[in-house]
Amino acid sequence: MARLVLQSTLLCLLRVGLGTQDSDSFLPHAPHNCPHKCVCAADLLDCAGLGLREVPVTLPAAAADLDLSHNGLQRLPPGWLAPLSRLRALHLNHNELEALGRGVFTNASGLRLLDLSSNALRALGRHDLDGLGALETLLLFNNHLAHLDERAFHRLGTLSRLYLGCNKLSSFSFNHLHGLGAAHLRILDLSSNHIGRTPVPDLAALPAFLKNGLYLHDNPLPCDCRLYHLLRRWHQRGLSAVSDFAREYTCLAFKVPDSRVRFFAHSRVFENCSVALAQDLERPEEQLHVQVGQSLRLHCNTSAPALRVAWVSPQHELLVAPGSRNGSIAVLADGSLAIGSVQPWHEGVFVCLATGPRLHHNQTHEYNVSVSFPHPEPDAFNTGFTTLLGCAVGLTLVLLYLFAPPCPGCRRCCRRTCHCCRRCRRWPQTPSPLRELSAQSSVLSTTPPDTPSRKASVHKHVGFLEPGRRGLNGRVQLAVAEDFDLYNPSGLRLKAGSESTSSTASEGLVMT
Repeated sequence: MARLVLQSTLLCLLRVGLGTQDSDSFLPHAPHNCPHKCVCAADLLDCAGLGLREVPVTLPAAAADLDLSHNGLQRLPPGWLAPLSRLRALHLNHNELEALGRGVFTNASGLRLLDLSSNALRALGRHDLDGLGALETLLLFNNHLAHLDERAFHRLGTLSRLYLGCNKLSSFSFNHLHGLGAAHLRILDLSSNHIGRTPVPDLAALPAFLKNGLYLHDNPLPCDCRLYHLLRRWHQRGLSAVSDFAREYTCLAFKVPDSRVRFFAHSRVFENCSVALAQDLERPEEQLHVQVGQSLRLHCNTSAPALRVAWVSPQHELLVAPGSRNGSIAVLADGSLAIGSVQPWHEGVFVCLATGPRLHHNQTHEYNVSVSFPHPEPDAFNTGFTTLLGCAVGLTLVLLYLFAPPCPGCRRCCRRTCHCCRRCRRWPQTPSPLRELSAQSSVLSTTPPDTPSRKASVHKHVGFLEPGRRGLNGRVQLAVAEDFDLYNPSGLRLKAGSESTSSTASEGLVMT
């Protein structure tokens, strides 16, 4: 305890003794070449929101992430990034840049992300983006871009995301993508522009993975039948760029700005469009079904020989010889793709990209691979035993039906003797009042009960006896034949006759 008190006393004395010195000498030294008012932390350089009109003259060489956003920069001097050989991300959004110029990005070969959004850029020249060979993401949305050079992106071979939304572009070359390579490109945002001319065959020829990331909503597209069927097919296939913004896809019905209609909400505009117009637009993808563990080989079928073939996996991995990173997929010398043992993660769309002097750079061939687990084979013994047992049961029932029919005349004998009922295995039933009257029906019938005609007859006989002749005190007695069907009384017919049944019931009614 005394030791701790001594140490604290010495520290207090040290602070008091050094209190007369300059207090700034105890502040941490700023990193080497850190601009004034900027924040430098390790490899981060933050100069955002400082109202800068020019880029800082001195920049630390260790900076890998430079943020100059939300300033008033109007120009970028050539070679200003020369000291930043480690730069990976550059944020220049929300400034007042109107043009770039040649040599602006010299020595930025390692840059991965460039954010030029929310500026005042009006055009992109052929050499404005030179030196960005490793760039993967380029943000140019919310500018005033009205013109793109045909080769503006020709040196951006690894670009995968290009955002050009909220500009003033009236056209875009889907034929060659202004120099872009389709092998790596995954997102192409052209939404909220002035694009009115869209070559439908060039759109249909794009790879499937780029169609999934091609955003064309909120443009004055023409109400063209071929374009309508193409976008509708993309919507039915569930492509994200169309299905996520279906309500924002509009077209001009009468070439007037106020005549915009929604593609997928006003089908009446396209009711006269023939589906045959869009049948040859897209080459249908081949459907393949394989089981886990099987081998698979895909060939890149092109209309002409290809000098270079590359594949894109369902995980958007670019596959070139020798194959995938994990070694499960191989690209052979002839350009075909081989999988030795198919696994569940191989399911999806494989796209072949072929290039050559007589081939378009984005000519593709697509395979939709479905992977399933093998079904276990049924047990042959169990199946055969079940079938044999069913046949035996069926044969037994047939034999019982043919050679052991029910006892004939069982119902009649049950009314007479109990001995017959024991042979028929039936017990005598309690006679009902209707059956007690059956004996009286024989008196009314003109045919003896045991005659053959009586047995063959299917008619029912009901007689109403005259009051007073049977001692019923004026009541009508109903006699029912023994074969009267109680469940089908609708088949009875009424007859009125004085002598139709017998002399005893000459004035009664008879139902036969």
